Amino acid sequence: MRITKAMAMLVLGMGLLSTVQAKVSEYSFDNGLKLIVREDHRAPVVVSQVWYKVGSSYEYNGITGASHVLEHMMFKGTGKLAPGEFSRIIAANGGRENAFTSRDYTAYFQRLEKSRLKVSFELEADRMRGLQMTDEEFQKEVKVVMEERRLRTEDKPESYTYEQFNAVAQLSSPYRTPVIGWMADLESMSVDDLKDWYQRWYAPNNATVVVSGDVDPEEVYQLAKQYFAPLKPSKNLQAPKPQTEPKQKGLRRIQVKMPAQLPYLLMGYAVPSLNVAEHEWEAYALEVLAGVLDGGSSARLPTRLVRDQGILTSTGAGYSLASRLSGQFLLEAVPAQGYSIEQAQQAVLKEIKELQKTPVAAEELERIKAQVVASNVFERDSIFYQAMQTGVYETIGLGWKRLDEYVDKVQAITPQQVQAVARKYFIEDHLTIAELVPLPMDKKSSAKKTTGGQHGKH
Repeated sequence: MRITKAMAMLVLGMGLLSTVQAKVSEYSFDNGLKLIVREDHRAPVVVSQVWYKVGSSYEYNGITGASHVLEHMMFKGTGKLAPGEFSRIIAANGGRENAFTSRDYTAYFQRLEKSRLKVSFELEADRMRGLQMTDEEFQKEVKVVMEERRLRTEDKPESYTYEQFNAVAQLSSPYRTPVIGWMADLESMSVDDLKDWYQRWYAPNNATVVVSGDVDPEEVYQLAKQYFAPLKPSKNLQAPKPQTEPKQKGLRRIQVKMPAQLPYLLMGYAVPSLNVAEHEWEAYALEVLAGVLDGGSSARLPTRLVRDQGILTSTGAGYSLASRLSGQFLLEAVPAQGYSIEQAQQAVLKEIKELQKTPVAAEELERIKAQVVASNVFERDSIFYQAMQTGVYETIGLGWKRLDEYVDKVQAITPQQVQAVARKYFIEDHLTIAELVPLPMDKKSSAKKTTGGQHGKH
């Protein structure tokens, strides 16, 4: 049998997978906290993460951005620690820490030498229920978030176009609002809004602690029992009301006109995530389909439309399999000089139509699946990303055990299944198109584009 490059990649990936399928232990506490421990003894380090089931998709009109601002405030002091002390203590113990907010969750993490896990647990338990927010610190931090919004969204044409696209592509889904929040909501937000948000969502019965690294599960459990078990659960914790997106019944189109150097095209089809797919194989088929279009330099979009035909200068496709709700399968393109947005759009849609018309060839699909699997497996070779994937799957409701199904589910996808999801979901009535129309760049806009600041961790 001839060994193809794709098969070699898959064998390499499968071999690596066998080395990173760590032993996993799960514990539950009476106050609702869940603890998941992944053993990986390759290096004397530990990653500790605390995941809260709250993000921008839990917010309602008027308080958008609350989850993200609260993430910033979590470093501003408790009854025991002054503002900034959390980060100082972690650094003094040779660790690194940060946090992030998404649509579906907010997470906090530390990387430490394995003997310092106690430091992480003591600090995280303290701020899980003991955060103290002053109006003075809030006013400082909300201004930081406003500036972050200006730098990362309002002064970046493609990011601003993506934000506008989301607001049009989804009518009732909470995914329509930006994670960072609308500026008007940030301007009217108060410290009392955050206190209410914190009291509701930041509690052991809404949290999962994930530990990955060179640890003994029973010792981690005893440590968690010492620090987290005494914490009181939230009494007003209620799941968010369902906000099901109505079926789209026609093409939606939006133009964004702002100073920019290049035009930009963003298209999205309404698709389900693994969490809500009618048949779970559809989500894995969409994952593979994203690889067919944009899975490396040999994928169809960059090969055909950038290098071969020269219609585009850049292009991409994206799909989020691990999301709490349905979302969008995204396609983006920047036309090359001499080509219009309309020509770029037609070129991308032509590739979609070919997927619908003709099943992907077996050899091409074999190569793409090998790349998709290898990417996932190499991520799991990292102690941090083992914990990261565990936290994501657990927090959005899939459960961490589904992680171990990924390779087999992807490998089982057939050319006919890829064609089937392209036909089912990639239809014009479920399509939203956003076009960035560049206006002339003034000197101020050009300066912003070249001298924009780098976002700090808090």
